[in-house]
Amino acid sequence: MKFAVDKHEKYILVKLNESKLNSLVTPQLKSELILMNTEGQRNIILDLSQVKFADSSGLSSLLVGHRLCKNAGGVFILSGLCDAVARLITISQLDNVLSIVPGTEEGIDLIFSEEIEKDLKKEAK
Repeated sequence: MKFAVDKHEKYILVKLNESKLNSLVTPQLKSELILMNTEGQRNIILDLSQVKFADSSGLSSLLVGHRLCKNAGGVFILSGLCDAVARLITISQLDNVLSIVPGTEEGIDLIFSEEIEKDLKKEAK
């Protein structure tokens, strides 16, 4: 699996450099997401702008990322979806579950707004 990782203080950006998100790629993607989560990363942006095709195993890996981040009190964000992948997510009714943004900048903004909201809630207690 080809991918690039860009670590930041509040989040990690993973750019998947594959054209297909299928059963050949997903086992390694799941492993990487679990490893990142184990290392304390709770906010992950997955840039899928290079991905032109996804299947059910690909959707499964996205749900793993979502569950890991949610359980850690963070967010899992998808960015740069092509029409085919976006359609598959909509048909599967996962667009109501997954956080999807047009580009990575919107994902970064979403993470920072979530973090500010958490900090305000902590201060209010």
